[in-house]
Amino acid sequence: MKQINIGMIGGGTVGSGVFRALEKNGALMTARLGVRLKITKVAVKALDEPRPYKIPAAVMTTDWTTVVNDPDIRVVIELMGGTGLAKTVILAALNLGKPVITANKALLSECGPELFAAAEKNNTNLYYEASVAGGIPIIKTLREALVGNRFTQIYGIVNGTCNYILTRMKNERAEFAAILADAQKLGYAEAEPSLDVDGFDAMHKTHILASLAHGFWVDKKKILVEGIRSISQTDIQFADKLGYTIKLLGIVKTAASEKVQISVYPALVPQAHVLASVGDVFNAVFVRGDIVGDTLFYGRGAGKDATASAVLSDIADAAADIVNGTPRRVPAFVAHGGRVGVMAAGEAVSEFYIRLGVLDKPGVLARITAIFRDNKISIASVVQPEGQKVAGGVPLIIMTHACKEAALQKALGRIARLGEVKSKPVLLRVERFD
Repeated sequence: MKQINIGMIGGGTVGSGVFRALEKNGALMTARLGVRLKITKVAVKALDEPRPYKIPAAVMTTDWTTVVNDPDIRVVIELMGGTGLAKTVILAALNLGKPVITANKALLSECGPELFAAAEKNNTNLYYEASVAGGIPIIKTLREALVGNRFTQIYGIVNGTCNYILTRMKNERAEFAAILADAQKLGYAEAEPSLDVDGFDAMHKTHILASLAHGFWVDKKKILVEGIRSISQTDIQFADKLGYTIKLLGIVKTAASEKVQISVYPALVPQAHVLASVGDVFNAVFVRGDIVGDTLFYGRGAGKDATASAVLSDIADAAADIVNGTPRRVPAFVAHGGRVGVMAAGEAVSEFYIRLGVLDKPGVLARITAIFRDNKISIASVVQPEGQKVAGGVPLIIMTHACKEAALQKALGRIARLGEVKSKPVLLRVERFD
């Protein structure tokens, strides 16, 4: 039986998880694929670094070039992360005509077109199922299973750290800082958490999904990105009373203009919607296709085992393509015209939740509502709870009807300058999935 030798760059948490997973289920994959798969070399930073699963010393090296350049290695897996050396490794393998498997969402978001072009030029392929939502096969779904659909809506809970924090804030009625500190102790959040809590990790993944779904590589500078640092227990509780749950969403949806809104932000999700029930570190991606309708994909979004499952899927595809002589059976990325372009953030239309900290005195509400009136923004409801305090005043919660973001931001700019407003306005969008 034919054997395909595999080289791996990166033998840490995810890399050792992939090595163990292939050892555990390699025979099963051989039976299903008719080809034997074996990781014969693994490049690591240090031979004695701690790792969750053992990798035999005989297959490890600290020189990645001996892995990529080995003529007996047919497939290269990049699991080192980062956007520097990882790019060099991937390009070196592609330039040798070797298919590459990667979980590196930051690199794909930063350099996707260059990497895809190198794969095409060298008649090989780049596989990246593990780059978005871990164990959820969302890349293969968009690229293959739903290839006959135009995608009108994609909503993703694609960052487990933020989802874990927001879930615990709701369940335990604790503030962001306390839950973040605990998440760091438990290993769910990094010591420097900004990549997750400020929305950039979710942006990388949403960027990839948007580009793949709509057939043009999106300029990530046009993606609106907001994190969850500003979410308070006041917001969590009022959202709940109003019938919503707050989730950090990666959003890709088309408007009547055929332009695509691409955003990452915390949003109010109706509690009746299935995404509201996705808790803790789990991920979910909601996809609406014009033919298939609504679909939902749910599972673990990160971790050594979920990511290993996605890498094994890509190994199987790469092996099948090698055996059948179809190196680009399903190209990594195909530009196909897609939509007109990316919608400017100010053009997006939404309902809004606004929290203000104001002085509790007569006339304040009238001045604020007058500014909304002047900007043609219709107010749906106003709540000023008794007995609660925020920085320098009391909370005032305003829900609006649908309006353009630009108009809302203009109004908030004027409101923030009022002497009676004592804290920076907090703005959250409401997503109804219509």
